[in-house]
Amino acid sequence: MTVGPFDRGTSLAALADETFDVLVIGGGITGAGVALDAASRGLRTALVEKGDFASGTSSKSSKMVHGGLRYLQQGDVRLVYEALRERQRLLRNAPHLVGVLPFLIPMFGKDGVIHPKLARALGSAMWMYDLTGGARIGKLHKRISAEETMAHMPTLPPGRVAASYLYYDARADDARLTMTIARTAAVRHGAVCVNHAPVVELLRRGVHVTGAVVEAHGRRIEVRAKQVVNATGVWADEVRTLDEGRDPDTIRPAKGIHLTVPWSLVRNDIAVVAPVPKDKRSVFVVPWPAAPGHDPEFTYIGTTDTDYDGPLDDPQCTPDDIAYLLRAINHSTTTTITEADVVGTWAGLRPLVKPTADSSGRTADLSRQHSVTASTSGMITVTGGKLTTYREMAADTVDAIAERLDLPRAQRKSRTKKLRLLGTEGFDADATGRAGHLHRRFGGETRLLEAMIERDAALGEPLVPGLPYLRAEALYAARYEMAATLDDVLSRRTRSLLLARDAAAAVADDVADLVGDELGWDEATRKREVDSFRAKATQERDPLELVDLPD
Repeated sequence: MTVGPFDRGTSLAALADETFDVLVIGGGITGAGVALDAASRGLRTALVEKGDFASGTSSKSSKMVHGGLRYLQQGDVRLVYEALRERQRLLRNAPHLVGVLPFLIPMFGKDGVIHPKLARALGSAMWMYDLTGGARIGKLHKRISAEETMAHMPTLPPGRVAASYLYYDARADDARLTMTIARTAAVRHGAVCVNHAPVVELLRRGVHVTGAVVEAHGRRIEVRAKQVVNATGVWADEVRTLDEGRDPDTIRPAKGIHLTVPWSLVRNDIAVVAPVPKDKRSVFVVPWPAAPGHDPEFTYIGTTDTDYDGPLDDPQCTPDDIAYLLRAINHSTTTTITEADVVGTWAGLRPLVKPTADSSGRTADLSRQHSVTASTSGMITVTGGKLTTYREMAADTVDAIAERLDLPRAQRKSRTKKLRLLGTEGFDADATGRAGHLHRRFGGETRLLEAMIERDAALGEPLVPGLPYLRAEALYAARYEMAATLDDVLSRRTRSLLLARDAAAAVADDVADLVGDELGWDEATRKREVDSFRAKATQERDPLELVDLPD
């Protein structure tokens, strides 16, 4: 087995020089999962991504690894069962990235009294969730008193809280999970992964797709492959258009936004499911991030679920989106949170598959089941699904590849059910302080960051004031994680933009100096990177202000 570094220059050379068994287009959670599954079966695998890894939906989710209570309410028991089974595999295969998180569902009533019928219905739903697979986590739901409820979130309105249900799910930093899957595919299984390399054309031999042409550093590279996979999420129809010559119109994007506020305004020590007034939906209220033994610095609130027909590359949080979430949180707290309190926002697009018969109805009601199809040219497209079920989506996709390529029996079965991700070995779940923070982001690779800090104590200082990220993490991102832009470092390798956009923008010059030497930036490039990142932060602070983002 050829094991390659996670290095952009080396990987670009390999794209041009080799012929691959599988070429995956799309570096989100699904594409990274397909690359890992294929490479772990011994297939020579390449992955190309037009932006950064996880720069689309896979860095802008609710960061939940869960079955989804609302899908159970919609009767999609199969999806919930599969998702909860995959949740357990992630807890085992990536314990440094995926952690158990308690969830609170407060029951509100008049004068603290809840209608018995509503309480029974919610209790039945909790039991159904446990029986469907929620209990695999090792804990059953329970009903707790109003006093216990208030202890978990003191800002709840005490006169309205009757009791609550407490249950357990899991969460992960979605961008870091995606990055780690891609690095595991490359470092452990020899996949060639490249970001910032958009596909501009498909290669053909007769009617069959035999690869793709990508652009990188101003030149075009022909990537030859026996099988091409389209795993581009909401962009799937655009890639299919390159293949089929027409827009297949199979994806119905749904926009979901989140906003971040100081934790002190909410003071929840666990996740809370808050109802949206005059709507049939609820939103998550989640503390994040928190070092072991410390209170969280922020709470994020989300998500919305609305039809979207704007540009796929740059969905924005609108004033109406923000007002919707503020109305939801203010309905469930005694504090009043305003737009001025919002320190970060993010908007993502769910790649929902249009129903075949009728595409009407709310996006919230559309299924999250995934689909794997092949065109007449042989290109395989995987669409739909959700963060939690990425591994199963990937396995189904590579199963289809195995059949098309008539692979031997040894490569017919997925090996990722028990495949531990990079960083699992050496992970110290009991580490605290700085080591605890690093272990929950890098696992066993923490020793490398600590060695960097030992050589240069300044790398142990905060990257952004008020955030837990260290300067060493930015340098590590540029050196070992293929970060190529300032946005890669501050938006995805760390989540600084999501948590504190203005503070992140304020230190953009300093961070550019830190990573610029590693990336070979000249002064003009550093300035362009800083200007671009600050323009993005300004645009997210004021969604009504039109900002020209530098090229």
